[in-house]
Amino acid sequence: MTAQHTISWNSLTGTTGQCSGGRRAGTLATVQPTSVTGNAPRIALIGPGAVGATIAALIHEAGRPVALYGRTARASLDVRPEDRDPIVVPGPVRTDPDAADGPVDVVLLAVKDTQNEAAAGWLARLCDDRTVVCALQNGVEQVERVGRYCPDATVVPAAVWVSAETDPRGWVRVRTDARLVLPDTAAAARLADVLGTDRLRVDLDPDFPSAAWHKLLVNAVVGLMVLTGRRAGMFRRDDVAALSRRYLAECLAVARADGATLPDSVIDDIVGMLAAGPADITTSMLTDREAHRALEWDIRNGVIARKGARYGVATPISDIVVPLLAAAGDGPG
Repeated sequence: MTAQHTISWNSLTGTTGQCSGGRRAGTLATVQPTSVTGNAPRIALIGPGAVGATIAALIHEAGRPVALYGRTARASLDVRPEDRDPIVVPGPVRTDPDAADGPVDVVLLAVKDTQNEAAAGWLARLCDDRTVVCALQNGVEQVERVGRYCPDATVVPAAVWVSAETDPRGWVRVRTDARLVLPDTAAAARLADVLGTDRLRVDLDPDFPSAAWHKLLVNAVVGLMVLTGRRAGMFRRDDVAALSRRYLAECLAVARADGATLPDSVIDDIVGMLAAGPADITTSMLTDREAHRALEWDIRNGVIARKGARYGVATPISDIVVPLLAAAGDGPG
């Protein structure tokens, strides 16, 4: 039987979403879908791109309204999972931060790290000391990088596992099931009660730093797709797979120096996952390069070199990959 929970937001704040390194006692907990009773928490999404729209759609489908904020005005969001009917999230998508209806209980921040500063106006209007901001972003530095724009709110980082992409015709194609991994804190647990649905799995991990680094290793190696202009099918090449394993070994050494407790097998697991999946699976940074947008090269790849230098871990592959990604994103030329 699925447990039903009544959600109270009175004691939500006061617990940060940042966890210390190392594996703590306990096991990964999957939060069961909830029944929200009483005063339902107010939820806002900043950044209705592929990931943001997907998460908003799954929450809306479960009967929880989501207010939408972004750069482009739209009447609604059209999200199309491959295995079932489309989901239409009613709008509008509001574009003026000064008109944001806040503060709210939960902010889903789904803009790229390169867009955090541009989202500051919305965060200022939507957040207060009772607000929990779920950072649906890449990297392992979300708490500090997002927290500077909402200092009174509680920031909970999330490792997001979903393949979704925006179709040029204006809708979002969802290729896989969606899963969020959050730290095992009181704030994250209450957040998970709101976000978890039959279609959106939410796990609480007592060793969240390792979970975040696991996702970052994936994000780092798919940066090679940005340099080649190819999708995931490229990992079926033996030479690319071999290079990817060497790069991941370098990233894993840095992750462990930073406190992650990931096994050696994660390297083959990631390369195997990429090689076995659909050949046309893309990554958001490749999509951004194709659209001539700013790239998240620093938080996905540069962080390996930065932290490697801090811990005295050699990063020879990063020393080649990072300047090339930086040039691809920032120029000149």
